[in-house]
Amino acid sequence: MENEICKKKTTAPDTSVGADDGQPLHNSTENSISAFEEEINGDFQNSAESLDEIYRRMQRLTDPHYLHTISMTELYQTAYQSRPPIIDGLLYAGAYILAGAPKIGKSFLVAQIAYHISTGEALWGCEVHPGTVLYLALEDDFQRIQSRMFMMYGVNDTDRLHFATAAGKIGNGLDEQLENFVREHPDTKLIIIDTMQKIREVGGEAYSYASDYEIIGRLKRFADKHCICVLTVHHTRKQPAGDSFEMISGTTGLLGCADGSLLMQKKKRTALEATIDVVGRDQQDQILYLKKDADTQIWSLERTENEPYKEPPDPVLCAVSSLVSSESREWTGSPTELAETVNTGMAANALTKYLNVKSGRLLDEYHVKYENRAKHSGRQVKLTYMAIDNVEYEVIE
Repeated sequence: MENEICKKKTTAPDTSVGADDGQPLHNSTENSISAFEEEINGDFQNSAESLDEIYRRMQRLTDPHYLHTISMTELYQTAYQSRPPIIDGLLYAGAYILAGAPKIGKSFLVAQIAYHISTGEALWGCEVHPGTVLYLALEDDFQRIQSRMFMMYGVNDTDRLHFATAAGKIGNGLDEQLENFVREHPDTKLIIIDTMQKIREVGGEAYSYASDYEIIGRLKRFADKHCICVLTVHHTRKQPAGDSFEMISGTTGLLGCADGSLLMQKKKRTALEATIDVVGRDQQDQILYLKKDADTQIWSLERTENEPYKEPPDPVLCAVSSLVSSESREWTGSPTELAETVNTGMAANALTKYLNVKSGRLLDEYHVKYENRAKHSGRQVKLTYMAIDNVEYEVIE
């Protein structure tokens, strides 16, 4: 029975591949503050430290010259939010760059990605996590966008795909515009900026490393804050390079700061075939071989190199996830009670550390939210089932 439940919940490929697996997004500061508050509460309860020592520690946290660190033990005692997939194996929350030569089909490609995310239709066999999409088509007008979308999808429209043809510059109006859009559309999953040149301020250091790093850094901070993907379209240089990604126009500051990059190339501008080299912190490097339909301009996937790695089902996560379901949505208990209930052979302390590290996969793949909080009576674990009929939802607390 447990295996059947495990198979039922394991419907999405693992999202933990990459150098930054499990890194905190917008809640990292909250985690630090929360952990410190719990520690203070524990100090008062146990009278282990004096009020003077607590006051000194609070002063250190507010000192701008104080270097905040956490130990490996504290690291394992914290459950960080993982980067959720937008398109499994292709796009995750964070800042991405799609680069290619002019007029090779980048705008049709991002329009296709936008449509699939806004409708929830799988793209090239990859599961899509649906939500609202904002497409800043800053080199187009609405008539051209209308013609393009009609060519691709006919009258099959969606009200979750929004377009704009004008926006502010980064650091000069755009930041506030994006904040307002996400506030009005809290289910936003993807923002497309087409192209980068249209949002950068013109200045003497427009292409310095610091300037390039800062522009992607701003978009990355926004993406991390709201746990969404920001995909920016950019151009490549004409000069060939030893590393194909060195063809991206600008300095290495763009790639250095971005969470992932997609490089689109054609052998001939008139060819219907194209390749996309994909690199990123949260997915395996791969090459996609695409072919375009001449009538609809829709890209189809012919084959891939380096298929994204799919981690096998985790028996511990499978056992934990079986404690909740659509019929019984919550389970609460102490770490000891959890260890005894799932009976994985792991001690309570080891099990909670394991779940802290794997909480992102538990949520993304098994649709179970894991919380481990300090209470007056001791630590309490709470598991919450986060899907209804295979559709994920958010719990508003």
